[in-house]
Amino acid sequence: MAESFDVIVIGGGPAGYPAAIRAGQNKLSVACIDEWRNRDGSYAFGGTCLNAGCIPSKALLESSELYHRTREEFAVHGIKVSGVSVDVAQMQKRKAGIVKTSTQGILALFKGAGVTPLQGHGKLLPGRRVAFTGADGATRELSAKQVILASGSVPVELKSAAFQAPHIVDSQGALEFDSAPKRLGVIGAGVIGLELGSVWRRLGSEVTVLEALPEFLGIADQQLAKEAARHFKKQGLDIRLGAKVTGAKVVGDAVEVSYEDAKGSHSLTVDRLVVAVGRRPFTRDLLANGTGVELDERGFIKVDHQCRTGAEGVWAVGDCVRGPMLAHKGKEEGVMVADLIAGRYGEVNYKTIPSVIYTAPEIAWVGETEEQVKASGRAYKTGVFPFLASGRARAMEQAQGFAKVIAAQDDDEILGVHIVGPMAGELIAEAVLAMEYSASSEDLQRTIHAHPTLSEAVHEAALAADKRAIDSLNR
Repeated sequence: MAESFDVIVIGGGPAGYPAAIRAGQNKLSVACIDEWRNRDGSYAFGGTCLNAGCIPSKALLESSELYHRTREEFAVHGIKVSGVSVDVAQMQKRKAGIVKTSTQGILALFKGAGVTPLQGHGKLLPGRRVAFTGADGATRELSAKQVILASGSVPVELKSAAFQAPHIVDSQGALEFDSAPKRLGVIGAGVIGLELGSVWRRLGSEVTVLEALPEFLGIADQQLAKEAARHFKKQGLDIRLGAKVTGAKVVGDAVEVSYEDAKGSHSLTVDRLVVAVGRRPFTRDLLANGTGVELDERGFIKVDHQCRTGAEGVWAVGDCVRGPMLAHKGKEEGVMVADLIAGRYGEVNYKTIPSVIYTAPEIAWVGETEEQVKASGRAYKTGVFPFLASGRARAMEQAQGFAKVIAAQDDDEILGVHIVGPMAGELIAEAVLAMEYSASSEDLQRTIHAHPTLSEAVHEAALAADKRAIDSLNR
């Protein structure tokens, strides 16, 4: 007889493991299956985010930023340092320790919530049955009242630049370089490409970023994007827009890249090439015939607004379904589904999902861009406050960028907030909370912010929307 659970979660990444934990908190019997394997063959929960994405990239971003600031900024503070060098091996060791602590922490959380961890492959069969293949290769059948699919995503591979480690790699490969390449090429100027490019630029690489689209960060507010691009250029990132890669081949210990832009055909020689053009849903060997779960034309699992699939009792969350491929979006979907299964209230407000790029300066936004609001035809107003006018930012020697608030002209509702500057990823939380409550720009104006803090920039931007800013010229 098949082993039975109330809930089986297939996938232990940032969407799957929170779903399993919340289901356990809701007093349901839960199993969570995950097949992630590290380079050494060991299993680990946490998916791409904890093992080869969000967490390790932030560890390297922090280390490389400290190195950069030591060399370029400390003297301004009166701190004289000589003979500074970088030990990439130690950076990688530190990163690996952070990752290990994070992934092992999931097992402790599972134990606390009563979740059964199963390391291996899970495949959905008809009738909410699951075929589980363990590390030993043996397969056994499980059954559940409810199944949550959280299989995640994988990097997109280009036919014109197929992966060929160690020379042509995906984002995970770029997090594992044992030294800074002299010449680094990055295909894609999105979140991943900019973060990885920033890490290795700080550590000494000459970085060229090839972006096929004609505009920089087309998904972001363009006033924000232009400001960020200006700073990246000053940092030495060579970002070439409208550059479509037509080929890449390994020649000796280098990579020859061919690309085309409005001026014609070009070639670029680099020592390592990172392909960071996005990710696609991972559903390989996830679904048996007859499950009733359908995929759309792009390979995403079809779900409704509450993440129900077309099969009774089967749900799907995270990167394998529609919406932004963000860990926090997947987490909230997993928690929502686990609560709905338990008969509780569950909801994800897709209008208030923040986006963050952890470069320096950081970039963060929530809600609509000015371009989107303008296209909608709704009358609006904007307020911008430069960090150059922030006493705290100047004291930190990080007075680049600005905070921008977009509000409706009629009822003053906040429609979007966009920040490029120090700690933007932290500052955006205030905007998310405000928009969750449908706050107005006046609500932010009348909220007392401690002085001197970076958060005052959001306060002043809200005041600037009504030309009432105190600490800067209203614009």
